[in-house]
Amino acid sequence: MDARWLDEREDRAWRGYRRMRRLLDLELARELMQDAGLSEPDYDVLSDLSETPAQRLRLSELADRMLWSRSRLSHHISRMQQRGLVVREECATDGRGSVVALTPAGRRAVEAAAPGHVAAVRRHLIDLLTPAELGALGALSQRVVDRLAHRPGREG
Repeated sequence: MDARWLDEREDRAWRGYRRMRRLLDLELARELMQDAGLSEPDYDVLSDLSETPAQRLRLSELADRMLWSRSRLSHHISRMQQRGLVVREECATDGRGSVVALTPAGRRAVEAAAPGHVAAVRRHLIDLLTPAELGALGALSQRVVDRLAHRPGREG
């Protein structure tokens, strides 16, 4: 198979994107931990749970949302349980499954973290973009997500 190498412009865009993504992820994670004492996975779990009507999700659904294995998420949930942020409950419809539920402490933690986190997202990305750039970012992000999320064997 012959490689279709990136030209200079494509390579600059690709490497710039990768460096931006790494730096942005590192800075957002650092600020979230410093300001709220939460890791990015903690925040993802808490925010996903807080956005559901019952503030609970099956462990398998939460793992799919986070693109994590159930085993990896189960270990993370155990650590979050020890901190009182979530509880694990038996699934009423499936004796083998479990449900992760937000605790009052978890609700307070995500509510306290959210304003600072969104301010950091604005400061480090959103406010740096023009309206046209923001629209382009949204469109291209959705195009890539649509392509990757709907691959065979992956839940969208």
